[in-house]
Amino acid sequence: MTIARTRPRVARLLFGAVLTALMAFSVGGTAAVAADAGSGMAANARTDVYIKDIASDTGFEPHGAIYSSFFNSPNIKICPTAIECLSSTNPVVGSTSYIFVKLNNHGPYGSGISSGTLKAYYTTSGGAANWPLHWTQIGAKPLVVAASGVTTTSIAWNNVPSIGHFCLLLRWESPTDPMLFEGPATSINTQYNNNIAWKNANTVPAATPGSISVRPYALANALDVPAKFDLAFRPLGEAVPGAKIVADLGPEMFQRWRAAGAQGEGIRVVGNTSIQIVDPYKAQIKDLLINPNERPVLSLSFSVDQVLQRPYMLQVVQVGPAKEIGEKFDVGGVDYTFDPKER
Repeated sequence: MTIARTRPRVARLLFGAVLTALMAFSVGGTAAVAADAGSGMAANARTDVYIKDIASDTGFEPHGAIYSSFFNSPNIKICPTAIECLSSTNPVVGSTSYIFVKLNNHGPYGSGISSGTLKAYYTTSGGAANWPLHWTQIGAKPLVVAASGVTTTSIAWNNVPSIGHFCLLLRWESPTDPMLFEGPATSINTQYNNNIAWKNANTVPAATPGSISVRPYALANALDVPAKFDLAFRPLGEAVPGAKIVADLGPEMFQRWRAAGAQGEGIRVVGNTSIQIVDPYKAQIKDLLINPNERPVLSLSFSVDQVLQRPYMLQVVQVGPAKEIGEKFDVGGVDYTFDPKER
């Protein structure tokens, strides 16, 4: 594989994996084209537009710190109208929603006005997703990004499909701002290309005690062999008071989990195929076997036994290998907001 050498690299760790080790995973993926080697691009034409993975992101690659939500970009939001909203909303099936994106220029690897195309994709809400297999394009917008500051734009999402809840992927593609490399793991692509950002966030209305909100949660395996993954539950701040969270694995995944030893922590089995989260601070459903290119969808149900006084957040993350068996990386997840108000 050929890696572009035009960007200075920072020696950083991604969940304990050295940068060079992760680069090796993408053999068979799409390598970036060097801006100054065979592309005809003048050295001073190098641009660097970036979309933030987290609020403190300044464009350096790779981005990634333990338990940082690289899958919930603050630069992406879904709005119900062509006027930018204050906070992201869930799209309404059959309607037109608008995906607003903030493009930051310039990043640490280039400068100047940048021309390219912003592309938006969706997949079922959940943990890992394989590129490009699990992503469906929503739209694309040719754009010129100003040489400095933040350029805000939007892409219309017409006739939102009826799969329920979504993950979004935004990609800035420009001949003067190439990707470092790309492979099948969307999580690695996102953290190693500042042109790519992921938005996985959902609102769980919890205004009425006893009411149940159900959300799909899709899993994936980017390897070419079967692999085991964990599903981890992490409150962001305080735990949701009086919350009942149940993961219905479905018959096939539940049987696989049983066959692997029914491992977990802070959980208990309820019903034929369901697992309740007993301890939200350390709950894990371990050793879920997923085959290559498979896309099993679990069902997560949320309820509370008291009226919430403020929003609470829960992160549900798929943990496991991104390039080889034995690894334990965050490969994707969703930040769920328990909202005391119906939206």
